Amino acid sequence: MTRLELLQVLVGQAHSNGFPFKKWYISRLGRSWTSSEEAFETLASERRYYALLFSHEFAQNFWKAGELMTFQVPTQTFKRAMADGSVRVVTRKAYTRRSARDDVWRYHLREMAVAEEPLKYIRRFLRVEEDLDEDAS
Repeated sequence: MTRLELLQVLVGQAHSNGFPFKKWYISRLGRSWTSSEEAFETLASERRYYALLFSHEFAQNFWKAGELMTFQVPTQTFKRAMADGSVRVVTRKAYTRRSARDDVWRYHLREMAVAEEPLKYIRRFLRVEEDLDEDAS
C-alpha cells in the first residue's frame, strides 16, 4: 500500500465518523480546493501528512470517543529501578488492548508523537483488504 493510498483510507475512515476533510484542508493548509486527488497528492508530498495526522480534529474523528477499538501493543523493553537500588531490564510481551475511553484520541496522539514513523503507528488501526487476504491464508 502506497502512502497516498494509506492517506486516502485514513481520511475515509475519519470522514465516515464525521471528519470534514475539505473544510480542514482549506483552513489548515491554506490552499484552494481543486479536487480530492490533488489534496491527497499534496498531503503525501514533502511529509505534509503530519499536519493531518497530528490534527486534533482528525484524531477525534479517527479514534471516535467511546467506540471500542482493539489494537496490538508491541513488545516493550525498558529499565526499571528496583526497591534495592538495582536497575533491571524489563521485557513486556506484546498484548492486545481494547479501548473505549472518551479521550482515547489524546492517548493515541501522544503515542504517535513518540513513534519512529507515525504512519506505521496509525496503520495498525486499519483493516484493509490486503490484511483480510493475509488472515484468510
